[in-house]
Amino acid sequence: VFTDEEGARFAPDMLGSLVFVGGLGVEEALDTIGIDGARLGDELEKIGYAGMTPCPGIAPHAFVELHIEQGPLLEANRKRLGAVTGVQGISWQEVTIVGQSNHAGTTPMSLRKDPVAAGADLAGFVRDLAHRYGGNQVCTVGKFDVHPNLVNVVAARVTLTLDIRNTDEDLLKKAESEVARHISEIESVYGVSITTRSLARFEPVQFDERIIDLIEGICSDIDANTIRMPSGAGHDAQMLARVCPTAMIFVPSKDGISHNPAEHTDNEDLENGANALLRTMLALTDHEFKERR
Repeated sequence: VFTDEEGARFAPDMLGSLVFVGGLGVEEALDTIGIDGARLGDELEKIGYAGMTPCPGIAPHAFVELHIEQGPLLEANRKRLGAVTGVQGISWQEVTIVGQSNHAGTTPMSLRKDPVAAGADLAGFVRDLAHRYGGNQVCTVGKFDVHPNLVNVVAARVTLTLDIRNTDEDLLKKAESEVARHISEIESVYGVSITTRSLARFEPVQFDERIIDLIEGICSDIDANTIRMPSGAGHDAQMLARVCPTAMIFVPSKDGISHNPAEHTDNEDLENGANALLRTMLALTDHEFKERR
């Protein structure tokens, strides 16, 4: 189990596994400051999770992760398990838009420097971009903070986040470039100043084809119909793929809901997933499979 897989408080996500594989230094990770101003190293000490294991760690023979899908595809396709082919590339950005705070009743629309209007424009643009690209492209504005956040005041500042993902690295880069160009246009149109900060950037990852084949065969053996699918969410497995053969198994999420108290997976699906994981791990210890590496 790795620290900070979600990355909601301390960015980037998958921080613990990134340190384990040598993608981020231990001290740099410990000095990470969270959205509440806390230091990661101090918070780990508080809960007894600081740990003593040297990093980078020893590369495993293989790594297989069982996870809920966190999406609707398995349920929609009436499949019991997913053989995950890889993980989408992820680009997280924080965008700060600074305008001019002023009276909401006395400031003419033509003279406003409104960061909320500029931020809404950007949010609409990334949504339209995702629909225009289609395929596995998704874009999300997950945070939209307004200051001073008062009913009768044109805001002074907006801070928002962009989450841009695609399974194709070239398309992900293209989307990032389009967003950057539109941000420049927004500055001119709305008379605001905009700064951006990268919170996380990971390229798409393809999992080990032999292990994916193995998982599909095992799912068939236990009468759990399966489908090959990419993961839309980030997972520790994508970090471990840097150092060893890696794959994932998905179990269905009821109504595709995740990051929500209504998140649920049926017990039968959990049992299927656990059995598939157990059989996969046992198969990976087989001498013949090791020799095929």
